[in-house]
Amino acid sequence: MGRYVIRRLLQMVPVFIGTTFLIFVMVYALGDPVAAMFGDRAPDPATAAQIRHDLYLDHPLPMQYLHYMGQIFTGNFGKAATGQPVTELMGQAFPVTLRLTLVAFAIEAVVGIGLGLLAGLRRGRFADSGVLAFTLLVVAIPTFVTGYLLQYFVGLKWGLANPAVAEGAPLGDLILPGVVLAGVSLAYVARLTRTSVAENSRADYLRTAVAKGLPRRRVVTVHLLRNSLIPVVTFLGTDIGGLMAGAVVTERIFNIHGVGYQLYQGILRQNPPTVVGFVTILVLIFLAANLLVDLLYAVLDPRIRYA
Repeated sequence: MGRYVIRRLLQMVPVFIGTTFLIFVMVYALGDPVAAMFGDRAPDPATAAQIRHDLYLDHPLPMQYLHYMGQIFTGNFGKAATGQPVTELMGQAFPVTLRLTLVAFAIEAVVGIGLGLLAGLRRGRFADSGVLAFTLLVVAIPTFVTGYLLQYFVGLKWGLANPAVAEGAPLGDLILPGVVLAGVSLAYVARLTRTSVAENSRADYLRTAVAKGLPRRRVVTVHLLRNSLIPVVTFLGTDIGGLMAGAVVTERIFNIHGVGYQLYQGILRQNPPTVVGFVTILVLIFLAANLLVDLLYAVLDPRIRYA
């Protein structure tokens, strides 16, 4: 196991470098950060040249990337358009988005696996058809449409939840945005669980467990569900980063000042340090989530061992 973890960590290094380099190139090569600082006004050539020198923008792009990565490893992510250090924005935004992501992840995992298990155990029946129709509807409706509809009906018309998240993002206010954020992923989890349960329900080891006279609950939870969750856990692990990155739309709808809000402001104001810094942290979260998923395989299926 130890060798496997070390090997996986080493494999993550080129992935991290390649991903961050592509992000850096796309952000810095598609615009002029100095011109964006002055807006519609044309900067003085001498002033613009001095700013480019101070920001290391007068060097080739690969050298800019190496300089930027060196700054990151010392904890310096640059400054936002407002002059505030990007690290301060991260300290304010990531805890909020992390709480929202955890709420959405819990809803996605519990409801998605529950619906998928229900449909898989009753495949071909009314419950199975109902779950398939529901998930198809959820996938077909865009997130921003679902968000505005739930905000209007649940928040404004029926008064069952706050239509906007209060300052500080209390947990109770994050339930409705969490449902919106988890919607599409929940549908995929339900369908994936349903397919996996339906396939494993015909396996030889399950018939053996039934023939041994084990209680149905033990057969379903220990034998059937545990083996069926391997592909589901893979999707859930990779979806953690997707939830945090996909929070841009949800945070805009419910006025949540998290990662999505800061990324939107960074793109709107053409501030590369904010965009690249936040996306770099998201890449690290995504890689860590993938490593955790790989380690969970052996927990779910004892037959899996790492050389």
